[in-house]
Formats: sequence, C-alpha cells, structure tokens
Amino acid sequence: MVEEYVRWSDVDAAGIVCYGAYVRFVEIAETELFRSAGIPYGKVFDDLGVWLPRVHFSADFHAPARLDEQLKVSAAVKSLGTTSVTLMFWIDNRAGLRIADFEVVLVCIGRDDFAKRELPLALRTALKPYQL
Repeated sequence: MVEEYVRWSDVDAAGIVCYGAYVRFVEIAETELFRSAGIPYGKVFDDLGVWLPRVHFSADFHAPARLDEQLKVSAAVKSLGTTSVTLMFWIDNRAGLRIADFEVVLVCIGRDDFAKRELPLALRTALKPYQL
C-alpha cells in the first residue's frame, strides 16, 4: 500500500481526478509491489531478461477524488498464469471511501526477441506471497 496526494496535474476543470491520471497512481503501487517482493523492475528487466508490457487495463470508478486529497493505493496479485500476471489495485481515500478498482494484465516477453515467454521462476516465487 502506498499513499499519494492528488496533485494539480491530476485534476480536470471540475477539480476532480481525471480518469487518465489514475494510471499514475496504479503505476506507483505496481512499482512498489515489485520492490516489496524483492524484484524491483530493474532486476526483472536486467537480471531476468524479460519485459512485462501491459496488455489489459480496466477500471471501475466509484467516487471522485479531489485536489490535495490523500489516497491509499493498494496492490495485490490476482493470478499468476504461465506467461502472464494479473494485478489488482484499489484506491481509497483517508475516510475509507472506495474511489476506484483496477485490473492490469502484464504479459512476459523476451527482451531480445519480444516473443512471449513463461514467467521466470524467480518472478513467480517472489510474487506468490502477494497473491490473494
């Protein structure tokens, strides 16, 4: 879980977070999930020799978030497939109101040929404790 403030660049003319700005919140939580698992993205890319491009990003919005509001962004592994990992994220405000839910699917490809690959064992092992 990470906490992040809604910044001026996140809001639209109505003063609420624009839907596209939520990608930043999800990306921060995703990065910290991998770091907590002991495999920061630099290690995944350099040591394991794979990329993890996003092939699916879905969102459900429940309530607006506003400028300077502090949000709690939580992340977990929903499923570990053979060649992909599905992550889930949920964002709440400090009062505990659910703001949004997200699902992101990452697929494993080789850095050298961009061909689909099985998730490396080290990656699967590191992410397993974060699976719901």
